[in-house]
Amino acid sequence: MIKFFLMVNKQGQTRLSRYYEHVEINKRTMLEAEVIKNCLSRSKDQCSFIEYKDFKLVYRQYAALFVVVGIDQTENEMAVYELIHNFVEVLDKYFSRVSELDVSFSVSEIRL
Repeated sequence: MIKFFLMVNKQGQTRLSRYYEHVEINKRTMLEAEVIKNCLSRSKDQCSFIEYKDFKLVYRQYAALFVVVGIDQTENEMAVYELIHNFVEVLDKYFSRVSELDVSFSVSEIRL
């Protein structure tokens, strides 16, 4: 099951976040900071799956944006990795080459 969905830029700023389980606001900021730090600190040669606390992180980088999905231990990482790619392809079609600005200013239009 998907726990959360994040879109983050290279500077570590969250551009889009969606939680599918209740997480308090102050814990969200701490969680996002730790998740972002873990994903951004990895090299391109490393795997895009990370074991983190009681769940897994699946991430993918597209230009200056990182898409990070938190999933439980039973979820298939490759399926989520493909889901991220399909999501970005849909955004590309909708925005005609999606960019960080599109995501930042159009969050209300994106329904996850």
